[in-house]
Amino acid sequence: MRRIIFFCLTIILFHISPAIAQYNTGSDDLNQTLVRIDADASVNFSAFKTDISGSYDVSNHKIDYLAIKIGMSAGDIYMTVEIAKIARVSIDRVVEVYQINRGKGWGAIAKELGIKPGSAEFHALKGNAGNGNHKGYNGKSKKG
Repeated sequence: MRRIIFFCLTIILFHISPAIAQYNTGSDDLNQTLVRIDADASVNFSAFKTDISGSYDVSNHKIDYLAIKIGMSAGDIYMTVEIAKIARVSIDRVVEVYQINRGKGWGAIAKELGIKPGSAEFHALKGNAGNGNHKGYNGKSKKG
């Protein structure tokens, strides 16, 4: 029985760890939040699009473009619009930097756009993802 449980846990960790590592934001909490956003959006991408569109004044067409043409996950789309807002740059500028630095992770992308690790802007980025300022969790705000 222990072997079966160990095997199942190993399989789960094997699949979750790469997902968390893919973001490489410099914050384990933010990485985990992005993985949750991905999971929730995979269940109801329409609700995710409605949330992002309303929260960031981004058209559904732009969100579809990011998902389909650029190949971004929901977590990547969230990071794109949030970084654009915090860094006061266009979404297209964030996408340019994303395409060049995609393999380095979102920490490097944010830094390239002027959001330094440990800065007030970086803390805002982490805080906005985790404090319920967006829905992203099955279309429901985290705030009660």
